[in-house]
Amino acid sequence: MAIFKQRPKKKAKPDQLTPWEKFQQQADENQRAEQKRHFKWSGKRIRIGDKLPKLKTQRRRLATRRAGLLIGLFLLGIVGASYFISPLSHIAQVKVTGTEKLTAAQVQSATQIKAGKSVWAVIGQDKTTSRLARQANPQVGQVKTTLSNWNHVTLKVSEIRLAGYLVTGGNYQRVLENGLIMKQSASQPGGGYPIYASFKSGQRLQTMIAQYAKLPAAVKHNISEIKFDPNKANPERVHLYMNDGNEVYATISTFASKMQYYTGIAAKMKTNGIINLEVGAYSYSFKKSSK
Repeated sequence: MAIFKQRPKKKAKPDQLTPWEKFQQQADENQRAEQKRHFKWSGKRIRIGDKLPKLKTQRRRLATRRAGLLIGLFLLGIVGASYFISPLSHIAQVKVTGTEKLTAAQVQSATQIKAGKSVWAVIGQDKTTSRLARQANPQVGQVKTTLSNWNHVTLKVSEIRLAGYLVTGGNYQRVLENGLIMKQSASQPGGGYPIYASFKSGQRLQTMIAQYAKLPAAVKHNISEIKFDPNKANPERVHLYMNDGNEVYATISTFASKMQYYTGIAAKMKTNGIINLEVGAYSYSFKKSSK
């Protein structure tokens, strides 16, 4: 008996398929494509279990860092606490610089910065220190503090210079270049500074002191007395007595600008005399004025 093999069915062309056959054919192709994609993904997929060793390592590193940070902070706290209770946190030495007329003891007394005081009560408190120092001693201007060798403090002082002595009755009051008149009085003035006489107006005196403060040091030290001496022609006239023997007439409002010519004019004078700086600048000897 002959056995006939069944020939495979030829794939029908798309235009020979019924709608239902087309649908079935498309579904089969989609299923095969999905199986291929699933196969590729399953070969490359990383499971959560594969990441666990790395996560454990990262956690251990993080825990180690946190522990190190906590230990560092703890040690820093111990060092800080040890410093605050140790002698290093208290001033061992005070040095004063920048003074001209004030002594180191006067500055320390005004600032209240002495050995034994806490370093941190001083460093960074310059504004407060300056304010309190001026209240105690008006001649103390700005105070700047610096720290060295852990507990050595340097006070750099900007003094408010002395402008002279104001005659009040039979006594003398110190006058500062900022215009402040000290309350304390003395029976005798100090040397090296001018005497202010016959000033009745506070404003005139303030303006005079401001003008005097602008002068070069050499000219300042050559003035012995400044006397307010107005007349009809010049209500701001002042009469100066100089340490070199000359006398000067000047105007308060132009005093500083005119006095800059004094040294040059005095150097050309053959004998002592009077230098007039009220209007222009000229000089004549005492002999000529007496005639």
